[in-house]
Amino acid sequence: MGVNRMPIDPEIGIPELVHRLNDDAKRLMSDEVRLTKLEVSESVVRAGKGAMWLGVAFGVGVVALIAATLLLITLIGRWDSGHMWLGAIIVGIIELILAGIMIKRGISAFGEPSYSLEQTRKALTS
Repeated sequence: MGVNRMPIDPEIGIPELVHRLNDDAKRLMSDEVRLTKLEVSESVVRAGKGAMWLGVAFGVGVVALIAATLLLITLIGRWDSGHMWLGAIIVGIIELILAGIMIKRGISAFGEPSYSLEQTRKALTS
């Protein structure tokens, strides 16, 4: 298909061409602003839904972890002749050790750069 072009009139002067250019630039800018507004509003709605589901998942996860903690405390306490305090201490120590391991892994992940500017440039040019 051919490109739809405006016919060229050799009688039109430079002021008229500048006026057309100004009108076209205004129309193009307003179209771009309108398109940007649509894209941003769509992205905000999608991000809001994602944040809502992330919050729900976090809440369910917290409740599940609390339930698992209470289950372990109860099992250890029943195993040790009803001494629930011992189950609470053991589960607390286990959870603190796991938290320490996770914190160390998280800090080490942030300590190392995942990529450099040179690697990014190589990836883009490849």
